[in-house]
Amino acid sequence: MGSTTNLPAASGAQGSLVFVFLEIFSWEGGIQSYVKDVLAAYLEQPNPVPADVFLLRDGPDCLNPYDRSPLRFHYLASASPAVGRARLVAALLKHLILHRPRQVVCGHVLLLPLVSTLCRWLRLPYTVMIYGKEVWEPLPNREQQALRQADWIWANSRYSRDRACAANGLDPDRAFMVPCAVDGDRFSPGPADPDLVEAYGLADCRVIMTVARLWSGDIYKGVDVTIRALPAIAAAVPTVKYLVIGRGDDQPRLAVLAEEMGMSDRVVFAGFVPTQDLVAHYRLADAYVMPSQEGFGIVYLEAMACGVPVLSGDQDGSADPLQDGRLGWRVPHRDPQAVAAACIEMLAGHDPRCQGAWLRQEALAAFGTVALAQHLERALASYSVA
Repeated sequence: MGSTTNLPAASGAQGSLVFVFLEIFSWEGGIQSYVKDVLAAYLEQPNPVPADVFLLRDGPDCLNPYDRSPLRFHYLASASPAVGRARLVAALLKHLILHRPRQVVCGHVLLLPLVSTLCRWLRLPYTVMIYGKEVWEPLPNREQQALRQADWIWANSRYSRDRACAANGLDPDRAFMVPCAVDGDRFSPGPADPDLVEAYGLADCRVIMTVARLWSGDIYKGVDVTIRALPAIAAAVPTVKYLVIGRGDDQPRLAVLAEEMGMSDRVVFAGFVPTQDLVAHYRLADAYVMPSQEGFGIVYLEAMACGVPVLSGDQDGSADPLQDGRLGWRVPHRDPQAVAAACIEMLAGHDPRCQGAWLRQEALAAFGTVALAQHLERALASYSVA
């Protein structure tokens, strides 16, 4: 809109917050997992102000353990996407006019045109959460301008912050680090479940594992690279098997590739595994391998919290959970030879980065739920400055 209303600007020192997300509970993924951790950390603040959470694609029948004071959720899902968007616009506009929150937190750049337009019209400050590849390249002019006009940016990794700022002309001084976190009470070391060992045919095997969506648009996850690395790994570790957890339309291509590499008997496609069952699957692994390009990579933290050594790509946000290689192996993400060499070292177990207890301790110290709460507290403190 070309002009603003005559309403006063938000004070910045009083009032509630507003969060606007695409969805949290109707889909499982890295962003959704991260947002849940942020909400949990918000509830752990010493004196959190009331906050309203608007959800475009979630309905009131979703399982939401965070739906309690001081959070209040607005479920706007509809069978018709157009109707859902209209409901969000109407509900959000009404709320902003009536309550004039001290800050509106936009949970995804896809929502930025709406959030920025309403906030500029009503003279309300807003923050944008960024995660990964959605901001790594220059955005369309409208979204880029809206991102530049945001009062603050919340970034989950240094890499995403730096790449987003470079691509879209953002001021890095307006970016707060609000990194991913892992629940060390839930993700912890333990013995392998014998039923899962039998189900996947992993008895007496050394297991490398990946948890990833197997979508043709997500080949950057590196499952195909790891399959290409398997012959070299198997030559050094004859009992190795590769457990792939996830589903998607790319699985047939990956299965064909495994057959072409003569590795079909070593690649186990486990399919979709619910979040509550992931811990038992991490405990099957001797190494977690995902030579990817991630905005952060929560799965690396989950694996390390379970005492499992990890491998990532070397040009992405995984630099944060792996602490620039101090806690794991970082290799060129499309290089099967580099992946094979690192996997052989990981399975040998001599490197200090294979010490499960130390790995867990260091990962939780930097990225446990307490650390996230502290990061979030610092970010929220900026809203108390008039």
